[in-house]
Amino acid sequence: MLAVKVPKKEAEKTRRKLLELGVLSKGYSVKREEDFVLFPVTGPVDGFELVEAEFERLEKRPHSYREVVDVPEKVKPLLPSSFDIIGDIAIIELPDELKPYGKAIGEAILKVHRHIKAVFAKGSKVEGEYRVRELVHLAGENRTETIHRENGIRLKLDVAKVYFSPRLATERMRIFRKTRPGEVVFDMFAGVGPYSILLAKKAKLVFACDLNPWAVRYLEENVRLNKTNNVIPVLGDVRKVAGKIKADRVIMNLPKFADRFLREALLSVKPGGVIHYYGFGPEGDLFSEHEAKIKAVARELGLNVEFLERRKVRPYAPRQFNIAIDFRVE
Repeated sequence: MLAVKVPKKEAEKTRRKLLELGVLSKGYSVKREEDFVLFPVTGPVDGFELVEAEFERLEKRPHSYREVVDVPEKVKPLLPSSFDIIGDIAIIELPDELKPYGKAIGEAILKVHRHIKAVFAKGSKVEGEYRVRELVHLAGENRTETIHRENGIRLKLDVAKVYFSPRLATERMRIFRKTRPGEVVFDMFAGVGPYSILLAKKAKLVFACDLNPWAVRYLEENVRLNKTNNVIPVLGDVRKVAGKIKADRVIMNLPKFADRFLREALLSVKPGGVIHYYGFGPEGDLFSEHEAKIKAVARELGLNVEFLERRKVRPYAPRQFNIAIDFRVE
């Protein structure tokens, strides 16, 4: 086929020019011969000398595991379009009809996503006081510990022993941008520290509390891993800690039950401080029920609240959303 032959030092400039002109042949690898580079082209190109050459075809990489998975046609419409990636572990939710094909689905994910080393299916909902779920191994390495990277930090965790959602990375960065240098932060349900470790890059001090001993063990490891020695891990019930800490900013990332801990949050925030509250709300009325509860608890304690921001964070269930409410306490 036709090719443009140029010295190596001109290769990148030539490649850009051929792309700009729309004459670079797609689906073939570039060829190197001693001090020259050959680019496959679709036809004559003004200003370049043409030669004849043979090129290897590039292997076309699939974009989705659904393109390569070996399952019956009748169940293909049920294949999930997305799954969670935590470090090098994929966690997918499969409807009952797809569970017999779990191994094939896991192997397809490994084939398409080379950086993923293990695939698990959700075996149950998040439940219990430690907020963990059962996982079913589908393919790859049978291990649940990994290191997850987001927002410039590293988080070591075991996906079978602690709760962690990679889908909140954007929300965590939003809170980071609001945090001011010198603040004291109270992360009431810290887990392995995705909020705490990130906010410690700005805050003076972060108190990070969790009931799950595994979460606190990994939190302590993540403090060392990220050199955030201004994070103070606290193992125990947040009710026993509340009031002993006075913070400029309080994080309440426990959307299913955050309303039960409003009193503790309000007792722990300094006058003029901000609380970041998370909950679940129905599509038609996301915030009003939560705001009513916040006002009621504040009134009981003789405090005033000012709502600063309301956010729909992500879908949670059909017509249900994970929401965030930021409010200032006076």
